[in-house]
Amino acid sequence: MNTDWQQFLQQRGATSRDGITLHYTDATSELLATQNATVLCDLGQFGTLRVSGEEAQTFLQNMLSNDIRAADASHAQLSSLNTPKGRMLASMLIWRDGGDYLLQLPRSLCEPIRKKLTMYVLRAKVKIENADIISLGMSGPNAIALLKDNVSSVLPKENLEIKHASHQGGIGPNPYFTIIRLGENRFQVSTTPQHAQKLWMKLAEGAREVGAAYWDWLNIRAGIPFILAQTQEQFVAQMVNFEVLGGVNFKKGCYPGQEVVARMQHLGKPKRRMYLAHIDNAMPQPGDELFSADMEGQSSGMIVNAATAPVGGHDVLAVVQITSHDAHTIHLGSLAGERLQFQPQPYPLP
Repeated sequence: MNTDWQQFLQQRGATSRDGITLHYTDATSELLATQNATVLCDLGQFGTLRVSGEEAQTFLQNMLSNDIRAADASHAQLSSLNTPKGRMLASMLIWRDGGDYLLQLPRSLCEPIRKKLTMYVLRAKVKIENADIISLGMSGPNAIALLKDNVSSVLPKENLEIKHASHQGGIGPNPYFTIIRLGENRFQVSTTPQHAQKLWMKLAEGAREVGAAYWDWLNIRAGIPFILAQTQEQFVAQMVNFEVLGGVNFKKGCYPGQEVVARMQHLGKPKRRMYLAHIDNAMPQPGDELFSADMEGQSSGMIVNAATAPVGGHDVLAVVQITSHDAHTIHLGSLAGERLQFQPQPYPLP
């Protein structure tokens, strides 16, 4: 957590908790702006680990679900760290920074996952530490124009494509930016702390500053899950549609949990899948259990992520028993709990 950066955001009117921006002046109008306007967000809910050393690629290739060799200068990737039983300990966004790899995941899991990975380093020539970078999120109809004017005249065109840019734009000498496209009008820009403040002020001239939870809502609407402490070891990758999102490579070599993930892909099919849903009144939390009449008192699913929706209530990503989803109503907490209203999927499922 960069103290100078946090003080800068507070001077801009941010209300923060534990280094995460909750909102600026008006939480309600910020949420409505996220739905239709161009917004700018500090991604302080995420932290980034830097994996460096001449054996970094081999080390990560042996640990993570995706083919780390495909994370090159022009492409980021989703990936996961799993237990030997195939259960996800963390999901992450990965990109290259020169010869190093940057692993972005929920900040609350950064230190536990750093320690976990370090246990496996042994004598390998690998170093794992916190990366001192600032990541900003920008979304909305004017995002492309703002980024072209202030960061790079050429932006990534495809999902998870990367552009590295060094553009003056009044930001300062030798600025360096990594731009990752996350959707049609949605981008992440990462830079060094010394350039983040001037970049923010430039982008904020044409965008509404919003809190971290509204970026989380955009991730939910895009169907992108993030494993949190409450949901560790609950899901195999296919349950959260990670193979659909490109977070699993089935041709690479072994990694923890590989046999379980491969067996589900080639010899069977998942009994549970992740769906987008809405809940009107209750306040769901990651890890909350779901119930349906066909499961005879046993849980039929679990909330993965949840965020307040602009229309009121909450939007959620929920892993649910497929047969229950198809034929029964799903309820939060118990059969007497509030019903989940399933929404159109952001992408087709197999």
